[in-house]
Amino acid sequence: MGIRGDVRGRWERARTWGAANPWAVDAGIALLVQAAMTMPFVVPRPPEFEPATWAAYGLTTLTVVPLVWRRRAPVAVLLAIMAASALYKVALEGPGQPLPYTGLVSVYTVALLSPPWKRLVTAGLLLVAVPVSVWLNTQSARELTFSLFVFGAAYVFGRLQDARQRAHRIEAERAAARERARIAREMHDILSHAVSLMIVQAEAGPVAVRAAPERAEAAFEAISETGREAMNQLRQMLGLLRESPESPESAAPREPQPDLAALPGLVERVRDSGLAVTYTTEGGVRAALPAATGASVYRIVQEALTNVVRHADARTAEVRLCRADGVLSVTVTDDGRGPRGGSGGHGLLGIRERAVAHGGTATTGPGPGGRGFEVRVLLPVPCTAGVGT
Repeated sequence: MGIRGDVRGRWERARTWGAANPWAVDAGIALLVQAAMTMPFVVPRPPEFEPATWAAYGLTTLTVVPLVWRRRAPVAVLLAIMAASALYKVALEGPGQPLPYTGLVSVYTVALLSPPWKRLVTAGLLLVAVPVSVWLNTQSARELTFSLFVFGAAYVFGRLQDARQRAHRIEAERAAARERARIAREMHDILSHAVSLMIVQAEAGPVAVRAAPERAEAAFEAISETGREAMNQLRQMLGLLRESPESPESAAPREPQPDLAALPGLVERVRDSGLAVTYTTEGGVRAALPAATGASVYRIVQEALTNVVRHADARTAEVRLCRADGVLSVTVTDDGRGPRGGSGGHGLLGIRERAVAHGGTATTGPGPGGRGFEVRVLLPVPCTAGVGT
């Protein structure tokens, strides 16, 4: 497995280098083709054939040189190669080639890079040029069939490679869109949670200043702590967007995404806003969840509590995590009236999306006995992963 991974890594690095240096790649391809076409000139010829000449070899080289420009003008390169090859057949008696290497490379390139109308013109040109070339060479039906087959195969391989590249581009665009949606969801959760708690504390502050100054001090500290926490998480997220892999900052250590270990602190900050929140866990030994799952659980609880603070008009809430039979259950229940209209807007939608992303489910509705509101998320987890206490 290690050797395979090393080979794959080298191949990916070579592909990246080739994409950044197309001239070097095309020059290398031309040199390989030239080496293949040199073989008949260095292998001894039967006595009944004319000896190979430097003029014939030079003209052979002339058919290879245009390949250096194959990406920039595929059809022009194909026409130049066909003209040089025709001159070779008509004017000189040189060694033949087992395969039309230059023609195959140029046809592949046309099929890969050219627009449809140029590909159609090329196909029509080949249907005329190949039979003429065979007639000038051997007038053999066998050679005609073989030539049509290899040129057709080169064209098909070019189209398949084009389809493969387009599929990769589409997948890369989809991955970028998914990443943008993930970042937008993360920022929504961070901001909505922090701003909601800060608004609650700020609204309670003036009353507390007159009635209980010590509570006002605690409220202002909670506002400050919530703001700092939100800023830290936003700075980390925006840093990932701003930094390039080559930048010095990208090598600096970053704080991990919040996970189950950060839930007690989250609950404590919400509790400081005046909502009586309890946090309980069940389900066996303490063990780490996969990082992505732990971060999603944190964001699910964060968004659920944000909805309680903003919409539920509740006095108490309960966060309960339970692991059993390879399933992690995350339940947030309150004694309020639930989100307005029962939807919760983008918050509950984001909870459902996170659950589905991990192969789980999310249900929302009235709490036990029809009182309050409940968010319940079920996530599959490894059987060895427990819930932190």
